[in-house]
Amino acid sequence: MADVYLLKSRTPQALALARSFEERGARVLNSAAATELCQDRTAMADLALQAGLPFARTHTPGTLTDLTSLPRLPLPLPLVVKSRHSRREDLVARADTPTQLRALATDWPEEPVVIQQFTPNSGWDHKLWVIADQVFATHRRSELATTPTPPPPPPLTPTTLPRTWLALVRTVGKVFALDVYGVDLITTPTGTPLIVDINAFPGIRNQPGAPEALAALATGRVL
Repeated sequence: MADVYLLKSRTPQALALARSFEERGARVLNSAAATELCQDRTAMADLALQAGLPFARTHTPGTLTDLTSLPRLPLPLPLVVKSRHSRREDLVARADTPTQLRALATDWPEEPVVIQQFTPNSGWDHKLWVIADQVFATHRRSELATTPTPPPPPPLTPTTLPRTWLALVRTVGKVFALDVYGVDLITTPTGTPLIVDINAFPGIRNQPGAPEALAALATGRVL
């Protein structure tokens, strides 16, 4: 047995292996339970809203076929439609019209989904990552944006983030029992942040100091 394991993969096999290590007393970052929770977008939204976090209002209608069969949609268009279970190449799309929603159902008929009402925003996601309380940040063009790409906003760094945002993303870690995680935020028309996704052990790209922070976290759990 190693002293500590980093659980980056989220496959069923990796989660089962992580649980077996935990049962034998090993330290696993993040835990299998916390990682699995972030894969279920329904459970994620429920916990976030129960904790008072500003998370996007989320409904779970069943499959896309179930959704398009409803006499009335539970949320008004436009909608953000996501696979209920987060994984590689899952469904994340925007439907502005009933025709677009039916087209998604044709392509993904049996896909269990969650839906969120689309919130107007700048078209840039605020990507915040945390490693053991150390915050890293950047902007990324939203995959749901439909307008031409505007000039990028000023660089986003922990020093330019509002203190309330820093407190918010750190609260996410406490609520979800995560040591390494990402929080995707958008800014609503009123200027307030809205959480649209939480990821356990995301890829943290081009962030100076992130590898060192991860190494310090891992070695600190050993000592």
